[in-house]
Amino acid sequence: MRRREFITLLGGAAAAWPLTARAQQESRIWHIGFLTPRSFPSPPGRDTFSDAFMRGMSDLGYSEGKNLVVEWRYADGDYKRLTGFAAELVAMNLPVIVTYGTAAARVLQGTTKTVPIVVAAAVDLVGAGIVASLAHPGGNITGLSVIDVDISGKQLELLKTFSPAMSRVAVLLNPGNPANPAVLKHVQASAPQLGIEAMAVNAATPQAIENALAEAEQQRASAVIVAADAFFSGQGPLIAASALQHRLATVSIYQDHVRAGCLMNYGQNVAEFHRRAARYVDRILKGDKPEDLPVEQPTKFDLAINLKTAKALNLTVPPSLLTTADEVIE
Repeated sequence: MRRREFITLLGGAAAAWPLTARAQQESRIWHIGFLTPRSFPSPPGRDTFSDAFMRGMSDLGYSEGKNLVVEWRYADGDYKRLTGFAAELVAMNLPVIVTYGTAAARVLQGTTKTVPIVVAAAVDLVGAGIVASLAHPGGNITGLSVIDVDISGKQLELLKTFSPAMSRVAVLLNPGNPANPAVLKHVQASAPQLGIEAMAVNAATPQAIENALAEAEQQRASAVIVAADAFFSGQGPLIAASALQHRLATVSIYQDHVRAGCLMNYGQNVAEFHRRAARYVDRILKGDKPEDLPVEQPTKFDLAINLKTAKALNLTVPPSLLTTADEVIE
């Protein structure tokens, strides 16, 4: 073969290699895991958060049933089930596992030091010891961290704006969540300044939620603050229905709670966190290491109000809140 022909052939082969690699990348079926403490959707399907994650994956060219297989594991609010699910997913030798919540992230952290983990949302990943720092996570875990700030004072102010005569508020806590006692402490510290007394009601199951809100009414509370908790996050319809039955105004950090019928939410958009988590998964599937992907910490807080619920509770929505709310549901 002549030298010029050989160089031409070699150059053509080199140019074809990236195309071949790209074709293999596009035709590959990716197999990932998703571990969440939330309840399995009923009817079967995807819940608000996992749906947001899949929208993010779709935007990046991934489609379940075509080039993506997701091993879904829902703990149905039972944190004890997380350990078994984590071990099951790690044993599959998946290229990445997505998870939600500090409890689930800690379980995965204790289960594997090698499988890449993307945390879709958890409170203070640095403070919880899950990552070394926001800029340099280290290890095999990265993702998005909810800002660890006390928003209970603002939530109390919003409730008081709706009902100036309010004197007692219940705080719905999950006794299985080690972070929830701090929520009660924050509320109790802020409440006296507004002339409000705060009390705790506990629930770790759907039936217990109904019992807790009935107890809140019996204790003459007129509103409920729902503590941030992965189990509570998936119980919006039940919390909304039970709260209305017991004439309780409700506030949580979850937008889908308001759409389900709760009075309002104030906090960071956890569903949006899940959508953004898809970018981390994409980068890891393309070869990036979790330790090199800085943890994201969005700073926006959203306010949503359900006018239908306010009317049902005979509450007047201040015009100032209507103009500042990010979402108003009529």
